[in-house]
Amino acid sequence: MTTPIVMLVLMLAPYLVFRLVSMATHRDFDDRKAASIGLSLLFIFTGVGHFIDTGSMSQMLPPWVPARVLLIYLTGVLEFGIAVGFLVGRFRYFAGWVAAAVLILFFPGNIYAAINHIPMGGHAWGPVYLLIRAPLQAIIILWVYWFTIRQPGVDPNEGNPADALPLQIQN
Repeated sequence: MTTPIVMLVLMLAPYLVFRLVSMATHRDFDDRKAASIGLSLLFIFTGVGHFIDTGSMSQMLPPWVPARVLLIYLTGVLEFGIAVGFLVGRFRYFAGWVAAAVLILFFPGNIYAAINHIPMGGHAWGPVYLLIRAPLQAIIILWVYWFTIRQPGVDPNEGNPADALPLQIQN
């Protein structure tokens, strides 16, 4: 049951360390970059789990899902790709959208595992585990949104200023 704690620590630690160093040195702090490093660590951690505990993870999927073990490996590779995307500035926004989608799409597997008491990562607790997992998923999705998808300085009601082209008047 320590996995959710490890996940939160991996996600938050770089942000907090960068914030403390910034305060101590009076230097500017790139919170989006620091948070992205934490998200990268989180997705590396979860991706590694797909290769270390493949059998248990495949049990989190209903029996009717074909090629469950292959699917676990492929989603592990996908999580590594997301982790890399968070580290490369020009891919960060896209990685954020993919990460949010993955977190939403994977959640039914957590529900299935909890309802069926799958002995993996706390799911053996049954539906009570979802009281921990659901808020954790929400926190991660909000973190992803805030630091990678959200565009600071852009009013969502006004659209993206980068889309506006200067009006040219011709005589």
